[in-house]
Amino acid sequence: MTSEAMTTHLAGATTTLCRAWTVTRRDGVVLGFTDHDRDVEIDGVVHRAGSGLTARAIQQGTGLAVDNSEALGALTDAAISETDLAAGRYDGAEVRLWLANWADPSVRALLFRGSLGEVGRKGAEFRAELRGLSDALNQPVGLSYARGCSAVLGDSRCRFDLTQPGYFSERILEGLERENRVFSFATFGGFDDRWFEFGRIDVLTGAAAGLSGLVKSDRIKDGGRRIELWQGIRAALAAGDLVRFTVGCDKRSETCREKFANLLNFRGFPHIPGEDWLTAYPRAGQGSSGGSLQAGTST
Repeated sequence: MTSEAMTTHLAGATTTLCRAWTVTRRDGVVLGFTDHDRDVEIDGVVHRAGSGLTARAIQQGTGLAVDNSEALGALTDAAISETDLAAGRYDGAEVRLWLANWADPSVRALLFRGSLGEVGRKGAEFRAELRGLSDALNQPVGLSYARGCSAVLGDSRCRFDLTQPGYFSERILEGLERENRVFSFATFGGFDDRWFEFGRIDVLTGAAAGLSGLVKSDRIKDGGRRIELWQGIRAALAAGDLVRFTVGCDKRSETCREKFANLLNFRGFPHIPGEDWLTAYPRAGQGSSGGSLQAGTST
């Protein structure tokens, strides 16, 4: 792939061009689509024809403004299915748009690289927003001073090993309630009440394999356990599917010390004065010793 080869091809009397999309989902699945009438192979990925995928004009600039476009196509089981879209399997997927010579796919140019944003569906059609690499610059950067820990449990700042025994559990699903949002287990011992609150669930087998959710509530009830998610898994779950529950953290220093013995890596500031300290002021009748003022009292 060289720009010189593409320039030479474009300068010719006739061209054999097509557009191709390489989509890499967060679960590692790689799919290819093209608007050509035959399949085109690029970097070992076969880009399927007949997917009905098209793209609007791409807006790109030399500054830091966000590049954007849209991809439109038809929902088909062979290409992009409605079930996978509804389950969120394409959320945040990486997208590369190529202008390629279908007669010699090694001659191509990368027109766009980014990720899928908001995806909408209408009947048998879907419309996906394409966000350029500069979209990441819209994310907040930096650290804030707060009582709670700013690290994500198990990341490079937290440094806690979540693969240790006692901090995760793989279970066969039993009872399902409220659209894949509440799970009940007749027996689920070995873990304290609320152990998995603020943790996560990962689906390992079944139609929803590869999807995950965040735990809202984890309570021991009548010898069993009842776990509720903030949002239901957006794919079919069934009794017998294997899932993994990972411990949660509420970001408090007490939890970091007692639950994880990881206070050395705590990334919060638990001794920051509260808002009442900011509004404290001297009042008549109180001592004026010259000491620090704490919530309206003098020491």
